[in-house]
Amino acid sequence: MTAGIRCMMMRGGTSKGAYFLAEDLPADPAERDELLLRVMGTPDARQIDGIGGAHPLTSKVAVVFPSARPGVDVEYLFLQLGVEEPTVSDRQNCGNLLAGIGPFAVERGLVAAAPDRTSVRIRMVNSDSIATATFPTPDGAVDYDGDTAISGVPGTAAPVTLDFADTAGSACGALLPTGNVRDVVDGVEVTLIDNGMPVVVAAASDLGVTGYEDPAALAGLRDRIQSLRLAAGKAMGLGDVSGASVPKTTLVAPPRDGGTICTRTFIPLRVHTSIGVLGAVTVATAVLMDGAVGHDLAAFPSPGAPMGVEHPTGTLDVEVELDGTSVRRSSIVRTARKLFDGTVFPRRSL
Repeated sequence: MTAGIRCMMMRGGTSKGAYFLAEDLPADPAERDELLLRVMGTPDARQIDGIGGAHPLTSKVAVVFPSARPGVDVEYLFLQLGVEEPTVSDRQNCGNLLAGIGPFAVERGLVAAAPDRTSVRIRMVNSDSIATATFPTPDGAVDYDGDTAISGVPGTAAPVTLDFADTAGSACGALLPTGNVRDVVDGVEVTLIDNGMPVVVAAASDLGVTGYEDPAALAGLRDRIQSLRLAAGKAMGLGDVSGASVPKTTLVAPPRDGGTICTRTFIPLRVHTSIGVLGAVTVATAVLMDGAVGHDLAAFPSPGAPMGVEHPTGTLDVEVELDGTSVRRSSIVRTARKLFDGTVFPRRSL
């Protein structure tokens, strides 16, 4: 690997990651993961000897390859790499990096661009579910410039519309893993739900906070959140999640900036500066359900309008359609941008 590896760094939504073709990485998962840790500079709090950004939101990898499945263009494996710990997890999706998969597939020649807009059908390997990404390709080339702004990202860029199918039960096998809209776990009333991301939804007030705090002000909840998510992981059928990045824990409160619900999300113990795409979809799904934690706190929009999921740096608009406790569809608008395309040189083994 001294010659380096072909890599594209992209911002997808409010995350940033390294995008690779599967053919450019070792086929053996253990060898691949060990290599990616060296690429990112993990383990090290600063990731100073790699391209990681010293934060879970910037220590991410997308592995992409052509799909042999009918009606699917490409397959996308998401890998969450630790920062201070040498961990690589494939137990969750990342809807933010998903925003860059369609453009990456066109850039790498896996999908031919249409003259105006291109739609790419993507299988999310982590959950065996399908998303369709639609984005502008004027004159047959990806255009990253546009007027769409998303909270947590400076400026504007071209919109990437993500439509999701069959995301319910992505990791837990059911939208409501326990079969209940509301449970009591570790002494806290929660809704345990998985519509693309396993999430523990709890009222912020039940953990002694308002839900409007800056992320740094919630650091003292780390041990309490860990205790809650360990118990919730077992209840959700995920087993021992002490070394896993899921489930996420989202604290909810009434909206205060014109949205539907206010959130503070732990990923899994560090407070997110915004909220993940599929995490937002899952929380929005939860609060739509009568009896779920957060339902009575929400200010629902008029029919047909998106739900605004407020987070520390803004609001993320989500569309979810439910039939009782069955998900009909969900969609969201993100943006993505190519940051560099070239060769990355992993450090030598420790």
